[in-house]
Amino acid sequence: MPDLIFDDVSITYRTSGRNSRGDVAAVKHVSLELPAGGTLGVAGESGSGKSTLAMSVLRLLPRNATLKGSVRIGETDVSDLSFGELRAVRWAEASIIFQGAMHSLNPVHTVGRQILEALELHVTDRWRTEKARKDRVKELMKVVDLPAEKADSYPHELSGGQKQRIMIAMALACEPDIIVADEPTTALDVIVQKQILDMINDLVQERGISLMMISHDLSVLATACQRIAVMKDGELVEVGDAHQICLDPHQPYTRQLASAFPVIGDPASRMNPISRRERSARPPVDQRHQMTDEVLLEAHGLNVTYRSGRKAVHAVKDVDLTIRSGEILALVGQSGSGKSTLARTVLGLQPADNGSAIQFRGQDLPHRGKALRDFRGQVQMVLQDPSAALNPKLSVYELVAEGLRIQHFDGNEEQRVAESLTEAELIPAGHYLGAIPQELSGGQRQRVVIAGALAIHPEVLVADEPVASLDASVRGEILALLLSLRERLGLSALVITHDLGLAWNIADTVAVMYRGRIVEHGPTEQVLLHPQHEYTRTLLAAAPSIRDREVA
Repeated sequence: MPDLIFDDVSITYRTSGRNSRGDVAAVKHVSLELPAGGTLGVAGESGSGKSTLAMSVLRLLPRNATLKGSVRIGETDVSDLSFGELRAVRWAEASIIFQGAMHSLNPVHTVGRQILEALELHVTDRWRTEKARKDRVKELMKVVDLPAEKADSYPHELSGGQKQRIMIAMALACEPDIIVADEPTTALDVIVQKQILDMINDLVQERGISLMMISHDLSVLATACQRIAVMKDGELVEVGDAHQICLDPHQPYTRQLASAFPVIGDPASRMNPISRRERSARPPVDQRHQMTDEVLLEAHGLNVTYRSGRKAVHAVKDVDLTIRSGEILALVGQSGSGKSTLARTVLGLQPADNGSAIQFRGQDLPHRGKALRDFRGQVQMVLQDPSAALNPKLSVYELVAEGLRIQHFDGNEEQRVAESLTEAELIPAGHYLGAIPQELSGGQRQRVVIAGALAIHPEVLVADEPVASLDASVRGEILALLLSLRERLGLSALVITHDLGLAWNIADTVAVMYRGRIVEHGPTEQVLLHPQHEYTRTLLAAAPSIRDREVA
């Protein structure tokens, strides 16, 4: 079994065109070693160079990339391999679990067909015949704990966790010695994340596979890796034992990463998200908006049923929910628990079953016409994926102004757009007006989405997983912004999340949703520190924490 060695590796991207930045150094003089059968985590934020380093293992870098130094699998320098030799190494000696399973799987082929493709390209005595290859697919489905019939499914028919399991099955297909896992659990809920991490740990221990895992979350790396390397701006900042890196880091940047995800129960992080940006000036205490008893949005006996032919799926069951003025309510649960359906329903985007009651300021939710448009001016949604929510062809100005035009805003449009960007802490606003989404970072794009929602002066924001795929510090910036909006503007918010740390960071109250029902609801401290329902305890137990890692 070979070692994986990075010897003084530097990787530069050559850019051209109107927005050319010349040569961009993504990785700078990195030397690392992953011994045979070992586990190495590489941590850092977007732009740190960690994924570029991972892609260099199998020469998957784009054509505008130039690599200096050497990447070796055993004694073999990957750069010296011919295309045929490289193809023999891919999948068979080293394989990659890509970050975005939905984007990495071919949507027009079944997942079983895609696993078979790797086996057909790397035929061995074990799966020389078609029957043997199909048996191998069944074996792999069992290894990743999926029913064999799921091999006949297309990617869109599987959940996020199931797609990630298929990616792991593909990586294991040809029995490689080395696996590189690039953010394998990003945006998965805590239960599925724990299942995936446990599976990876078991496979590494049982099969002696070498693992290189990439993540921005030290708590995730701490559960799977013996050693962790921290990268910033393409350079290695710190390398050491996982326990030392997580609990006793030497470098300020490592300490920042370690503290970015809150520990539930830690008073220092309660209502205090950590970010690199200085929090905007807070109003005097007597001028801050806080939660009151005034009810803004409420649902009683809410039921939502989806129908497919004769089959009925009850997505939301007998839910009672109330959002008060100035309240931040975190709706917590796994994927498929009904959280997003509930959010769409209270916004009037999804019809509720007969007998359900939704009211805003004591008035029934309107269903059509001007009344519905006016309601949506008061209750706005912030979508999960800013890259998908923003039209890539429109400028920031046009994106923020769109809602104003739909609502027939009769004031000064340019002034209101600039005010909204400022409220979303995109300062100075004029710097961003002409930009298009692809020219912005992930955090800036999410702020543009929030600015668009703020433009029409809503009273309630419904934010669906607003930080699920963002870096640690950017996550803190967005959460700090939501708190700031409540304090400065009096906004209330319903935040849909699977992240219990988010709830601890910013929520006044928490509602836990399980199989379409609210199973626990109360003040954040009560629900997260003294959970009454078994499902809440399961969620808390599944959340990774760097403090839970035992000394090796």
